[in-house]
Amino acid sequence: MPLSEQEQKLLDEMERSLYHNDADFVSAVNAGRGKLNYGALVLGILLSVVGLVVVIVGVITHLLIVGLLGFVAMFAGVLLALRPSKSAVGRPVSGPRTASSPSGAASKTNLMDRLNERWDKRQDREE
Repeated sequence: MPLSEQEQKLLDEMERSLYHNDADFVSAVNAGRGKLNYGALVLGILLSVVGLVVVIVGVITHLLIVGLLGFVAMFAGVLLALRPSKSAVGRPVSGPRTASSPSGAASKTNLMDRLNERWDKRQDREE
C-alpha cells in the first residue's frame, strides 16, 4: 500500500532530520553494509554443519566435552560466516550529501541525494 502524500513528506522530513542531526548513527549503520565475503560465508556454513554433527555425536555418546567442542565449532562458524569483508571494514563511509556540504563531485552523488537537495531547496523557498 503506497504512502499518502502527507505521509511521504513526513517520512522525507524525518530522514533529512536524521541525516542532519545524527550523522554518527547514519555512518555507523552504513558501515555495516558491504560486499559479501563468499569464501568466509561458505567456510562458516561448513564449520557450523560440522559443529552440529559433533554436537549430535556428543549427545549420542553422552560425552559433554564433545558436545561443547561441537558448540564452539558451530559458534565459530556462524561468526566466520557473518564476518564483514575486509573491503567493507577499511572503507570510509560518507553520509549523504546535503546542501551545506561541498559539491565538488556532483557527478558522484546518487539520485536520492540529489532529490533530497532539491527538496531542501524547495522547502527553503516556501518558508
